[in-house]
Amino acid sequence: MLPVIYSMSVSLDGFIAGPDGDISWGAPDAEQFRLHIEQTRDIAAYVAGRGVYQDMLVWETAEQTMPGEAELEFARIWRAIPKVVFSRTLHSVTGNARLATDDLATEVDRLRRRPCEGVVSIGGAGLAAAAIAEDLIDEYRQFVCPSILGNGTPYFPPLAQPLDLRLIESRIVSSRVVYLRYQRMR
Repeated sequence: MLPVIYSMSVSLDGFIAGPDGDISWGAPDAEQFRLHIEQTRDIAAYVAGRGVYQDMLVWETAEQTMPGEAELEFARIWRAIPKVVFSRTLHSVTGNARLATDDLATEVDRLRRRPCEGVVSIGGAGLAAAAIAEDLIDEYRQFVCPSILGNGTPYFPPLAQPLDLRLIESRIVSSRVVYLRYQRMR
């Protein structure tokens, strides 16, 4: 079965967005963006909430709006990934996406059982919180940025039980961001 990952930029104090939803503090530089491209190549399926899905729509028209070679490479990879979108308000989605028809655990299980290689990636704090509550996530990946936000959207939701994790990778990216990869201990 494919592993399920949750990967986001996170402030030093544990937030993925500031109090007003601002994520500009975590914008990747060229080296970090290259790492994102390489990791995106490994995504076999992507599960997103409405907000992340809509934020990522910019990659559907990257050829018209983004001149950079790296951005166009990311866009080509991103568009090819099958996506499942959870939303209470959207009635349709575009590109290589479909609206979820089942609950999160069922949709994730279906994606994990696909006969391919790679990972299933979950995007969006609310959806990730639901996946964490159901213990669906196998790996947590953080790009820890040297910013302290003081408040905002946390990477981890409040937990009823501790999660036991094992560090399986760490590295410094661009001399300012620390990449941490943890595996769920089961």
